[in-house]
Amino acid sequence: MKIAVITEDSQTISQHFGRAPYYLVFTIEDGTIVTKELRDKVGHRQFAHQDHEHESEDDPRGHGFGAHSDAKHARMIDAIQDCDVIIVRGMGRGAYLAMEQANIRPFVTDLASAEEAVKAYLGGTLTDYTDRLH
Repeated sequence: MKIAVITEDSQTISQHFGRAPYYLVFTIEDGTIVTKELRDKVGHRQFAHQDHEHESEDDPRGHGFGAHSDAKHARMIDAIQDCDVIIVRGMGRGAYLAMEQANIRPFVTDLASAEEAVKAYLGGTLTDYTDRLH
């Protein structure tokens, strides 16, 4: 099993999924962390040069939905297609649903430590705070 955590520093979970520059991917075997790998993550800085479409005006679900956002989410997900879970501290509802559609279980946590959050997930105590989605 592989668990991805969004990060800026390989230690803490970033506050905002879209702005985080990296995924820290934990490989789990027999309930134990065996490796960690830092992967680049596509995010807002790569999309800054593109036209900002106000698709929320066209999609009744609001910001983070529609064809333009779907394409961005797909690019963000590419680097973690082999992961089963992603742990974040902040995320838009559109990105959350995109992860679910890609068969990657998203968790929005209040924990700051990447390793602590992964261990909480493995122990079955990680809470998914979906009320924090924006």
